[in-house]
Amino acid sequence: MSKDRKEPRRQQVFTLLVEVGRAKGDGLPEGSTGAALMCYASGVDEAEAVRETVAILKQAEMAPLDVTGYGTIEERLAEGHDIPDEERELMDRALEENAVIVAQVTPFFGDQRDI
Repeated sequence: MSKDRKEPRRQQVFTLLVEVGRAKGDGLPEGSTGAALMCYASGVDEAEAVRETVAILKQAEMAPLDVTGYGTIEERLAEGHDIPDEERELMDRALEENAVIVAQVTPFFGDQRDI
């Protein structure tokens, strides 16, 4: 085997919290100022998962403002996070489908930013 040959990197699922602002046609509730979206996104690294998530949200006429990454399931477990079965199933689905899954949408009203 040649030293120059790279092993293919495997897909992983990353937990991302995306803050979105308002945009025409975004589907958020009337009167909301934006929302927080909990997403599970596949990628070979977190940067790719973030890029794909932002691109998908823009296609859905949303206005991503900020993305916070919480890592892979292994990283979250190492930090002591409790991950329920329903969340694990969504992560498995994101990996199987090489997809971005929006698991939860929390709209903001006024100056509210309680995530």
